[in-house]
Amino acid sequence: MADDASWEKIFNDYGILNHSFNRSPYAISAEQIKASCQDFKKVAQKEVRILCKQDTRESRPKIFKKNNLFLLPVKNGHYNIIKGEGYVDVPKIQDETIIYKSKLNYNLDSSKIGNSEMQHLDFAYASSLIRTFLEDEYLVLTIRGRKYTPRFSFYVNNQLINVSSVQTEVDAGYESKDKIVLIEAKNSKTANTIIRQLYYPFRQWQSYTDKKVLTLFFEKEKDTFSIWQFGFTDIKSYNSIKLVKSGKYKILS
Repeated sequence: MADDASWEKIFNDYGILNHSFNRSPYAISAEQIKASCQDFKKVAQKEVRILCKQDTRESRPKIFKKNNLFLLPVKNGHYNIIKGEGYVDVPKIQDETIIYKSKLNYNLDSSKIGNSEMQHLDFAYASSLIRTFLEDEYLVLTIRGRKYTPRFSFYVNNQLINVSSVQTEVDAGYESKDKIVLIEAKNSKTANTIIRQLYYPFRQWQSYTDKKVLTLFFEKEKDTFSIWQFGFTDIKSYNSIKLVKSGKYKILS
């Protein structure tokens, strides 16, 4: 969780609360953050990467919560502090758990060793659950790991945000004849997530292809695999994110 004391000092040092957030975001650099926090002793209180990791509403520092603010990277080493809703709820799936029969005709012993997000996602894909959820038998794994975005712009409320060369990471990306599917995976219960984790890769890959780009949120909890498909009704609106469909499954070998 981002450190409260560090961000209080950053806001005080630069008079950030005097900024008119209703007109524009506040631009801040990694160098400014480092300079403000250099006298703190703990790594978590001065490491920019840790201070800027605010992946859920709850993980924001108190000063962000109190003032309805959230943080987005806009360039390598540069961030915008923005007023508004930066997160999307990951709703509890009310439907009954679907018993899903794996399309494999043998057991995957290796899938039972460990408890990583990527491992659970690979098992769901190998069992053809991802293909079944999206009704596309041609999906194959083609994307994994970190990449940098091209330039793109979007709006949060009426505020224009310009992004260039921000590092993104998807847990897996799949391609078929007419679509690309990008997945953000978790291995614990998640009530909400920052929209950026879905929106930035969506904009990135939509600029590379004429195929339809879909975004999924995936979660493994105990023996249940849950999948949510999110979409954006307006490609240039960060807050136009909508839930398309969802489902939860128990995979049988």
